[in-house]
Amino acid sequence: MTTPLFNRVAFIGIGLIGSSLARVIKRDGLAGAVVCATRTEKTAKTALDLGIVDAAGTDAAAAVAGADLVVLCAPVGATAAIAAAIGPHLKTGAIVTDVGSVKEPVIAAIASHLPEGVHLVPGHPIAGTEHSGPEAGFAELFRNHWCILTPEPGTDTDAVAKVTRLWQAAGMTVECMDAHHHDRVLAITSHLPHLIAFAIVGTATGMEDDTKREVIKFCAGGFRDFTRIAASDPVMWRDIFITNKDAVLDILGRFNDDLTQLQDAIKSGDGQTLEDWFQSAREIRRGVVELRQDFIDKKPNGD
Repeated sequence: MTTPLFNRVAFIGIGLIGSSLARVIKRDGLAGAVVCATRTEKTAKTALDLGIVDAAGTDAAAAVAGADLVVLCAPVGATAAIAAAIGPHLKTGAIVTDVGSVKEPVIAAIASHLPEGVHLVPGHPIAGTEHSGPEAGFAELFRNHWCILTPEPGTDTDAVAKVTRLWQAAGMTVECMDAHHHDRVLAITSHLPHLIAFAIVGTATGMEDDTKREVIKFCAGGFRDFTRIAASDPVMWRDIFITNKDAVLDILGRFNDDLTQLQDAIKSGDGQTLEDWFQSAREIRRGVVELRQDFIDKKPNGD
């Protein structure tokens, strides 16, 4: 029988990521008890009915009492308020982690509310789907994906090791990274692609009704992929763009410059520039394949 990593794990929020991780913990016996606090009684009841937690309610302070691991799974914009609410109720030695797609601002929002002796190990499991809510979770969500941890220098090594082992148990490859660097990397690998998807689907939405119907009817694979991405949780992505705005705006500026170059090449009929650009992009794809990052589980939308 697996020795539990934790006696009590408390989830604050239990959507796709949280419910999937709760399923892993239950499946593998990684905790003595799993509890959650959610925004509504309805979601708390759903989590209980699914059997992924032992207790659920809407009181975050009560949920974290006595927990040795607290996992923040709410939209990143709610992080500061949650940290303020739970901070006084965290026991000495507890580990606080999160699953957000933005790290540097989230660390700043959490750290000031944590009492002495509580360890912060921020995390970002790069996995997901366009679906949300506890019903959408499944234990295999994380398999063969990356999880990035961004602990600050001096963070307790045992705490980092425990969080690492948890994500490894879920099937993830774990890497530690500086939080600022993480936010810049994710701005281009995840945040910008989502912004483009929202923009392209929004452009289609704004077309005349007859054209819009034909866009939907005859959509090709590329557009279908954009619609899948654009179906992601709007609250989560609203908070990501606002919270990581500096990195996103920097990468977006570079993208706009590149788009202008492509636009100019099309206008002038400069086929060589277009071909060179497309060839370079093709090389990136080959690199993705070589690193075995092309599996895209048939229902993913990793953030």
